[in-house]
Amino acid sequence: MGKETVIVTDSSCDLSADYIKESGIQVIPFTYNLDGVDYEDDFGQTLTYKEFYERIREGSRSTTSQITTYTFEKVFKDLSQEGKSIIYIGFSSALSATFNNALMAKNNLVEEDPYIDLTIIDSKSASVGLGAIVYYAAEMLKEGKSKDEIVEWVENNKLKVYHQFTVDSLEHLKRGGRLSATAAAVGTLLDIKPFLIVDDEGKLEVVKKIRGRKRSIKTLLETLKANIVNPEEQTIFINHGDCLEDAEKLKEMLLKEVKVKDVMINYVGPIIGTHTGPGMLCMVFMGKDRSI
Repeated sequence: MGKETVIVTDSSCDLSADYIKESGIQVIPFTYNLDGVDYEDDFGQTLTYKEFYERIREGSRSTTSQITTYTFEKVFKDLSQEGKSIIYIGFSSALSATFNNALMAKNNLVEEDPYIDLTIIDSKSASVGLGAIVYYAAEMLKEGKSKDEIVEWVENNKLKVYHQFTVDSLEHLKRGGRLSATAAAVGTLLDIKPFLIVDDEGKLEVVKKIRGRKRSIKTLLETLKANIVNPEEQTIFINHGDCLEDAEKLKEMLLKEVKVKDVMINYVGPIIGTHTGPGMLCMVFMGKDRSI
């Protein structure tokens, strides 16, 4: 009998708390600071998602902090001492230094114990793009797949996870340095909605600028139709920054036109929501690759 494998990720994965609990996924929480108060990103338990977005709409400022090397060391060490075989799937290293902290933690632990059974994977993904990879890994684990099989699948398929999203306001992308102040001002004036993807390096890339919210939502569906493979075998992930109506509408449009296995709708949590703001709408699926 081999060791029990456990999948570990961080709270930026934006999967539902119910799914995480029922699948036995270990989540390491980020922290964020809202108006000078630190909160643990605990899937809306301490501060609900709705309240977070309402406060952002009212002008509250939020910032996020990395998960520290010390925190990773503690979690990995505890799981290892329980006799677990660990797969950590982390937030894109191109968007946060958190992944490098996990890597440093592993290096420190290997010095202490060269036989620690710990695999660290850079998802090159964000939000529910990371969540989709974690979801498929967890499903494989439920099917009885080995650690090696899961790691191999993730490494071979992570760049096929197609993230696409649009935002309602350009203010938050400007604040985070993703758009210049001039581009944000002109875009706001013209009701421009940027259409973004996560590229092969795990970076955000603005690939289209679309006029109007309705058109930007329709573009999410059109892009899925053009790039999805084997839709009937796929779970599609739709996440939103407190715009459930738009998420439901997108799901309805999708199900009318494409036969898929399942659709999961969930919030974009505060870690990603800090940088994208209310009204962010995201659709994640498996494609041939991430090109548009």
